Formats: sequence, structure tokens, C-alpha cells
Amino acid sequence: MKRTPLILVLALIFFSNTSFYRTTYSKSAFYIVIDKSDYELNVYDAEGWLVTFPIVLGNKDQGDKLVQGDRKTPEGSFTIVSKRVHEKWCRYMGLDFPTAADIEKFNMRKRQGIIPRNAVQGGGIGIHGTWPHEDYAIDQYQNWTEGCISLKNEHVKQLFAMIPVGTRVTIKK
Repeated sequence: MKRTPLILVLALIFFSNTSFYRTTYSKSAFYIVIDKSDYELNVYDAEGWLVTFPIVLGNKDQGDKLVQGDRKTPEGSFTIVSKRVHEKWCRYMGLDFPTAADIEKFNMRKRQGIIPRNAVQGGGIGIHGTWPHEDYAIDQYQNWTEGCISLKNEHVKQLFAMIPVGTRVTIKK
């Protein structure tokens, strides 16, 4: 298998290491698979698996996000649409939740009476670090977020430097 030249990898890291919001993005050579049941975030490139980071999520109930405030992490296919240094959680990589598929699932659940007709879907889901000095939450599998994916701060810094805006993310049970 042919590996990506080191200069290309370094260029991707350099140009993806932004601390501002981007509204446009292009496809990335990397992709992420988040396995909620195993508490893992796996990073891949065209050649295969690169690294795995331990994570925690929102609510211990591992089901799909239904409504704003349920603290569940959504399942599906997303894209990282923004990256920034975050004042509370070290680094933040925003996902494009809700997607058109998420909006359709939400409306279908309303029609079926699974969620109340006045429910709000919510948004603002991302991948981020922990509060300063609280990486132990990851080691102890303390699901504390409002539905986001949380990594240790050292790991979120590595991920932030590695992947650009435009990286595809799959979140599964």
C-alpha cells in the first residue's frame, strides 16, 4: 500500500490547525468513526486505521438523540464544519447536526407520537475536551456532556491538529 507523503500530512496538519469558525469546507482524507457502545473514537485515512481515543458522551442511555436537552449523542453521518480553541473545553470541532436526515427523523418521530409535537430538535453537537484538570471523567466513563463527544484534553489537541474541517464523522451505537 502506498502511504501519504509526510509533507502532505504535515501540510494537512498545519492548514487544519485553525482557531476560527469556517463556514465552507472540503472533503478530508481522514474520517472518524465514533462507537458509542465501546466509548471509542477511531481515526482512519485512505490506508486504514490510524488511532483510537477513549471518549465519553452525554446521557448513559445510548439511544439516538430525540430532542434538545435529552443529553443523548446523535447517531448518523456528519461532517466537521468548524474548529476552534475553546475557553472551557480546550478544543472544539463542531458537527453539522442536525443534517437533513436528522430533521426528517425528528419530524417522523413527531408524526408517530414518539416525541411531543412542541419538541425542539436542538443542535450544537461537537467533539471537545474536558474542563481543565478533569480528564479523569474519561478514565471513569462519566458521561457528562449535553450530547457532545468528549476526549481527554491531550487527545483532543492531537485530534484537532490531525484532522481538518470537512472530515467525515460516523456515530454509531
